[in-house]
This record gives sequence, structure tokens and C-alpha cells, in this order.
Amino acid sequence: MFELPSRTRGAFHQRMLVAVFDTKPYDRNYLQAARPPGKIEWSFHEFRLSAQTAPAAAGADSVCVFVNDRVDAACLELLHRQGVRHVALRCAGFNNVDLAAAKQLGLVVTRVPAYSPHAVAEHTLALLLTLNRRIHRAYNRVREQNFSLNGLVGFDLFGKTVGIIGTGKIGRLAAQIFRGFGCHVLAYDTQTDPAWAQAQQVTYTDLNALLEQSDIVSLHVPLFPETLHLLNEQTIARMKPGAHIVNTSRGKLIDTTALIAALKSGHLGGVALDVYEEEEGIFFEDHSGVVLQDDELSRLLTFPNVLITSHQAFLTHEALTEIARVTAGNIVHINRDEPALEGTQL
Repeated sequence: MFELPSRTRGAFHQRMLVAVFDTKPYDRNYLQAARPPGKIEWSFHEFRLSAQTAPAAAGADSVCVFVNDRVDAACLELLHRQGVRHVALRCAGFNNVDLAAAKQLGLVVTRVPAYSPHAVAEHTLALLLTLNRRIHRAYNRVREQNFSLNGLVGFDLFGKTVGIIGTGKIGRLAAQIFRGFGCHVLAYDTQTDPAWAQAQQVTYTDLNALLEQSDIVSLHVPLFPETLHLLNEQTIARMKPGAHIVNTSRGKLIDTTALIAALKSGHLGGVALDVYEEEEGIFFEDHSGVVLQDDELSRLLTFPNVLITSHQAFLTHEALTEIARVTAGNIVHINRDEPALEGTQL
């Protein structure tokens, strides 16, 4: 049976020290606002957690991490030696954490499984509408007093067929929003919900049929070994000529090399991404004064029919409030030796 380090035994009702990694100003603001008075002391670090930076968590009861922190076995071992007993993810994804190693060491891992599905679903539509109607290009033109409409032709969403891959909370909301635009919605998921589909006039089908029939394909599945490069050379080739892809889920769902090839050949009509396969070390940071070293991302940015935002779909007041509430709640519960909030422990 795992025994807590002597430093923490019997100390659950004392003030808790939490080392927060990969923090931005909005993280600090919302976590501090959610802090139970007198119970949590936040120690904010702008750098990411890894085996190299784990010593910064010395003395902490919990560490709080985000999507690009590298919480592998070596990192977890160092955290354990320092008396850390809880890894609190302030996000839904957990593929950056070695869960088997954490379990072996007796470390509790929690996440925020559903902070605001509306935020991500709405950003999906915002990306597609911006790309389709060339809003970003029109905005830049008008600021330069260029009021020409040449090159800004889009298409109606009404009547188009949209394929939703993944019908969890976000996928369902995205499907319902597309239905509100008058789109025909197809859906693919390994676990179907016929009652929801019937109520929303959504049709479940297999993946190949969805790709072949959809004008727009929107990804809403987590990253697992079986979903890695879900869109690859073969599956992209099955898509309708001129189809659009929207990805607000995980970057590694798409094989970037295959995506670029399909864009160069003209097979795809457009791509809107809030995530990127190799975004670690690039997204969330300001690289405007340096040469971007990622050649594939640089190539994607040259296409006029590609729109990229830097993993900001979650970034709403409501989502940040919920992330902070659940994260702080789990920190208090775990350090009191109480169960984590329902549905958050991995």
C-alpha cells in the first residue's frame, strides 16, 4: 500500500503549496480568483514542467500542468521523491502524462474533462466562417483602405453536408450549431447515440461514407493510438474534391505531410486549424522576432486557404472560470485525502 511521505501525512487541513507550470497571465488571474481563502498558495512558473524543471516543485503538495508539460515517468519519479502527491491537469487531454507510472508511484492525476464545450464548438464555427468568407483577409484590406471584393468569394453553409467525427459533448454541440445553419449533418463515432441523432436530425454513418459525402469535415475526438493520424494520405484522398477540414481537437489527428500534399494538389478547398501536430514549443509563445524552425508549419502558413489559430478555442471567460474552479477544488480534495471531484480523476 502506498504510504504518503512524512512531510504531508496529517497535513491535509494546512495551507497547500501548488507549483503551477506553463502559466500565462490569464492562468494566474483565474486560479487566484478561484483559490479558497487561506487554503492554497500558488507558485507560478512560466516554463514548462519536465524532468529537467521538476526540482522547481520542491516543497509543493500538488503540481498544476497544461497540455505541453511533459509529465513522463522520469518527471513523475522526481516529483514523487520531492513529496508531490497530486498532478492536476487544467485541461481535458492527458496524453502528455504517463498514467501507468503515476499509478505505480501512488500519485493522483486529475483533469478538467468538460470546462466549456460551447467555447470549442463555437470556435469551430468561427474558424470555418472566417476562412470561408475571407474575414481575415477583408479585415486587413479595409485597414489599408482597400475596399475591393476581388478574391473574397465564399459559399453558403446552408444545404452543405458536414461530417462530425466524434460526438462527445463538443461534437454534439458543433453538430447542433451546423444544423442551425441548415446543414445536413453526418456523424461518426465508435459509440453512437441514436436518440440524440434522431432528435437533432443527425445521421450516423461509417467513416468512409462520411469522408466521401461531406463538404466539411470537423474533428472532435481525443488523441489515442487508434486516432493518431486519423486523417492521413489514404483517408484525405477519400474526401470530396474541394472539401474543407476543421480541427479544434488534437493536432496529431492529422498527418501534416499528407495535409500539405492535398493542399498543394488542390484536392482540399480549405483547412482551419486551432491545433497543430507539432505545436509544442511553438503555440502559446511569441515567436514574432525569430525565424520559425518548423518547416511544415511555415509551409501551411503560406496557403491562402489555410487559417490557423494557436490553440485558443478554450479561451473564454466561462471556460477559464470552470477550469480554475475544478482545478482548485481537486487540489483541496486530494490534499485533504478526499475523493476528487466526480469524473475528474484518471
